Amino acid sequence: MTSQSSSPTPPDGFHPDLTGGPSGPLPEARTRVHHVRADDLDGGTAQTDGMRRFAAISGARVGSERMWMGQTTVAPATASADHHHGDSETAIYVVSGHPEFVFLADPAGVGAESEEVRLRTGPGDYIFVPPFVPHREENPDPDDEAVVVIARSTQEAVVVNLPSLYVLRSGQE
Repeated sequence: MTSQSSSPTPPDGFHPDLTGGPSGPLPEARTRVHHVRADDLDGGTAQTDGMRRFAAISGARVGSERMWMGQTTVAPATASADHHHGDSETAIYVVSGHPEFVFLADPAGVGAESEEVRLRTGPGDYIFVPPFVPHREENPDPDDEAVVVIARSTQEAVVVNLPSLYVLRSGQE
């Protein structure tokens, strides 16, 4: 009778050895799938006046190392304060409502005044905000809140609140 070997399958290009790495064994949070229920979002995250952010996926909540994901609500007839998200890329999915995303663009001519750009969205739309781009969210609807899902390329919700919008030019951060 032949006994089965208890040694693990050797790593390959499709199934890396997740039992350890250069810094030792992986923490338990990095070896399992996490479920965050809709009623278990965490409001203890960076905030901006006029909106409310709730963390679902973060380093503190599930052990993520390179992303943050959560939900944001903007009350009816409300605009957030101006802000940016540092070196984080931000992807936004509109769940409900018709939020507007506002930023300033470079003027067409030298010495021209900056132009306000307003992106009007609806359910199912996506928005991408590059790192350091000053912007704000607005909800012009007088009756219904706007709800969006946000994913960021950083572990936590980076938010830098600003006194006003300004044009982000090449090489400026």
